[in-house]
Amino acid sequence: MRPFWSGTLTFGLVSVPVNLFPANKSSRTALRLLGDEGAPLARRYYSQKTEKDLDADELVRGYEIEKGKYVVVTDEELDRLAPEKSRDIDLRRFVKEDSIPPVHFERGYFLTPEGGSEKAYKLLAETMEKNGLAGLATFVMRGKEYLVAIFSDHGILRAETMRFADELRSPEDLGLPKKKKIPAATVRKFEKLIDSKAKKSFAGAKLHDEQAEALLKLVKKKAKKRGNVVQVETEEREPAKVIDLVAVLKKSLAGK
Repeated sequence: MRPFWSGTLTFGLVSVPVNLFPANKSSRTALRLLGDEGAPLARRYYSQKTEKDLDADELVRGYEIEKGKYVVVTDEELDRLAPEKSRDIDLRRFVKEDSIPPVHFERGYFLTPEGGSEKAYKLLAETMEKNGLAGLATFVMRGKEYLVAIFSDHGILRAETMRFADELRSPEDLGLPKKKKIPAATVRKFEKLIDSKAKKSFAGAKLHDEQAEALLKLVKKKAKKRGNVVQVETEEREPAKVIDLVAVLKKSLAGK
C-alpha cells in the first residue's frame, strides 16, 4: 500500500517522520448505476436555469445565507483563507485516552514510522500506551486543517480525525425525557441479561457484514445463470467531457 499522506509527528524538540494510511477500506459491495440498456451512468453538473451541462471552468462556489440567496466566494479568497501548508502533525497536548468522548471521532488512520524513525516511534507509542495517554494534534491535508486524536494500540500509533464542538448534537437537542427512578428488581433483571451476553474482550474479526455477504452471494448466483448479465459494446469515439466531482472538490479545498 502507498501512504495516504506523509509528514512529521512533532512535539517539543522531538520529530518522528511518519506515513498515514486509512484504517478502513471501501465497501466491496458497491453498486454502479446503469441505464436501461446496461450502460454505466456518469454524473455531470447541470444548470436548472439553462438546462445545460456545465464545464469545470463555469463553476463558482456560493454560501447560502437565505433560501435561494448565496454569497459568492472566489478561488482567490479561498486561497487566502487556506491554512499554511505544512507537513507536520503538531502534537499540542496529551490527555487521558478515555477522557475523549467517542462521538468526536470521524475517521481512523494508522501512523507508521518512516525514514529510520522506528526507535523514536516505538518509544513514543510505548510511553503513551503505558500511561494511557492520547495526543491531541493538528495537521494540514489537502488544504484543510484537521484536529486529530492519536492513540497507541499494541505499539501502533492510530489517528482519529475529530469533529468540532459545533458539529455535535447534545442529548438536550433530541428532547429526551427526564430520567426516572427504576425499580431495583428491573435493574437486576437487566444486569443479569447483560451479564449473560458479556464477553471479556472485543472480537472485531468475528463481526461480518451479513447484508454485504448476502448481496455477493446473490450476484454470484445470478452471474452463473448469465440471463441477468448485461454487457455494453463500446464505440471508438472521443470521450464526452465529464466533470470529476472528486477532482473539483480537491481543487476547491486546495483553493486552486
